[in-house]
Amino acid sequence: MRSWTGERVWLGWLLCGITSVAVYLQLPDGLTASVLYEVIGAASAVGILVGVRLNRPARPWIWYWFAAGQGTWVVGDIIWTYYVYGLHEEPYPSVADAFYLSAYPMLLAGLVLLVRHRSGRGTGRDVASLVDAAIVATGLGLVFWVLVIRPIAEDTSTSMAERLIGWSYPAADVVILVMLLRAFAGSGIRTAAFRLLGWAGTLLLGSDVGYSVMSLHSSYEGGLLDAGWLLSYVLWTTAALHPSMSRIAGGGPADATAVGPGRLVLLAASLLLTPGLLFIQGALGTKVDWLAIGTAAVVLFGLLLVRLGGFVRQVRCQSDELSRLAMHDDLTGLANRRLLEKRLGIAAHQGVQLALIDLDGFKTVNDRLGHPVGDQLLAVVGQRLNALVRPTDTVARMGGDEFAVLMPGADAATADRVVDRVAEALQEPVSVAGNDLLVGASIGVADSTGGTDPAEIMRRADVAMYAAKERRGRALRYRPDLDERAAEDARLGAQLRIALDTGQLRLVYQPIVELPEGRTVAVETLVRWDHPELGEVGPATFIPFTERSGLIVELGAWVLRTACAQAQLWRTTLGGHAPQRISVNVSPRQLTEPGFADMVIATLAETGLPAGCLAVEVTETAVFTGGKAIDALHDLHRHGVRIALDDFGTGYSSLGLLQTVPVDILKVDKSFVDGIAVAGRESVIARALIGVSTGLGLTAVAEGVETAEQANELYRMGYRYAQGYYFGRPTAEPVFQVPVHAAA
Repeated sequence: MRSWTGERVWLGWLLCGITSVAVYLQLPDGLTASVLYEVIGAASAVGILVGVRLNRPARPWIWYWFAAGQGTWVVGDIIWTYYVYGLHEEPYPSVADAFYLSAYPMLLAGLVLLVRHRSGRGTGRDVASLVDAAIVATGLGLVFWVLVIRPIAEDTSTSMAERLIGWSYPAADVVILVMLLRAFAGSGIRTAAFRLLGWAGTLLLGSDVGYSVMSLHSSYEGGLLDAGWLLSYVLWTTAALHPSMSRIAGGGPADATAVGPGRLVLLAASLLLTPGLLFIQGALGTKVDWLAIGTAAVVLFGLLLVRLGGFVRQVRCQSDELSRLAMHDDLTGLANRRLLEKRLGIAAHQGVQLALIDLDGFKTVNDRLGHPVGDQLLAVVGQRLNALVRPTDTVARMGGDEFAVLMPGADAATADRVVDRVAEALQEPVSVAGNDLLVGASIGVADSTGGTDPAEIMRRADVAMYAAKERRGRALRYRPDLDERAAEDARLGAQLRIALDTGQLRLVYQPIVELPEGRTVAVETLVRWDHPELGEVGPATFIPFTERSGLIVELGAWVLRTACAQAQLWRTTLGGHAPQRISVNVSPRQLTEPGFADMVIATLAETGLPAGCLAVEVTETAVFTGGKAIDALHDLHRHGVRIALDDFGTGYSSLGLLQTVPVDILKVDKSFVDGIAVAGRESVIARALIGVSTGLGLTAVAEGVETAEQANELYRMGYRYAQGYYFGRPTAEPVFQVPVHAAA
């Protein structure tokens, strides 16, 4: 019922009101018509109060003043009806006029409250809309004066009281007009209720002006002007009943200083009223009201200057703000890359030190806690950096998790002290959103020695920063030999791209056997690079580079696709002699790549290999930070892909990972196998790990088995699967048969 009331009662009232006004116009002039007129007015006043109760606006006094004004008018109508039909006289002025005129301050009070709350309670804001309203009011006020107020005031055939009352109505209309224009020109959302108020005010003003003009030349006998007043009542109440009335006084995003086409036309028309009246009076040969027109012209000229001055100030402020935004980072408020490069270009000729800072582990924070927390972390780091530098230094955010400190006029010793303070400060935990986060930093430092080109200084600092990241050091100053390493990386990257495109890369497979027979049950996939000039390049040389450069994502996808296709080919051609499972190593970078799990599932579908025949091998460090990496593994595990934890026992919290990672296979690291044949730590740990695996229902695979003695001891401990050179080296074409060196 409440929903129907909020959405439909205003429309029902509007239709009933229009119908009642139409009926009123059809009635002959008399008591019945007057009573209907007063009933419509009284219902309108009550309807406003009903609207307040239904919609419960935050500022009901706006509407109480409107209702009081409407009610006061109704009292005036009743008194006038009593004069005409009870006393059979039509006095002017009368007590009814006192009520009519006293309603205007009440309406004005409501409009003042409305404007006040829409434009910012007494703060002086929204000045542009106030000036615009004053321009329109001045132009229309001049028209009122010339066409209505002055003729009434100069009519000597009437008494002073009649003239005073006669021009009080249009004067009050001018004041109401100013407030309506002020409300409409101001900021805030123009709701349906707000527009209905505008139409109600327009009808009221039009009817009052029409009545004043007609009264100058003849007596008013009723008609369309009555309909205008009645429709004004109806629309005022419709606004109160509309659900949007509760938001009518709320400020909004509208720009009061903006000059749209409608406002521009209104302002231009108001400014042209002064010369227009001068032209009309001159053309008609009537007396020109030089004083009124001249005064209005001066006022309009002053208001126009104020408006233009405000517009110029606004443009200047917006220009300054755009300049600031163009040179500063939105998130941290620090200088951005553009401003840093500009200041670097100025300071480079006088000696400068530049430190580039890359946060370590920031991507993990984003993955685990979300980007909002990451943004807060960047903001705190920016504040911390800003507090550590000299007043003449510039701290900038270069983008992502990279910052820079520009130190003009600093020597190497001063810069090193600043960098040391930065490195120490970034080792302190950062409290963000209830989390104590640890972020380190890789810092590269360069100066203008030997070259003042800003781009070259930036390049050197960048080279030093990446070298520091690679060496896991806190800070590193640029040296020429770092360029050789960077150049070597660039060459390696180009050659590796060619290798990937031209088939220089190939896969080899190392058997995983079942003890004691030594039968191959699975293979691990490894990649080799047959370089046309250097020969075979080992993975230890190029895999770390692919991790740093991001090429590992494309390389890993190729390895996965090729390995799955090969496994399916073995299944098709060898039948029961084919390995049951093929393992593919996956890097940390791949695991956190968006859509990684979907890519694996799509590859299985493309090659036809069942999900249970694929094992994804990950290191403990790859999943230690959690987040997207573990989510991807859970997704793969739900699809049937087996998960192997490689190098188990060498990471930070091996046993803890077994609670979060969906592990199927533990690959016990070679370091626990090497000394297994003699009593010692290695044999104790190896025995403990097989106990953990058995207890958790996991498959344990011993890596790095190189002797029959190791194989026998592992079998005696309870291991049933092993891998190592003793059982076979990685080869492109493994032979799947029982070897002669099976465990005894």
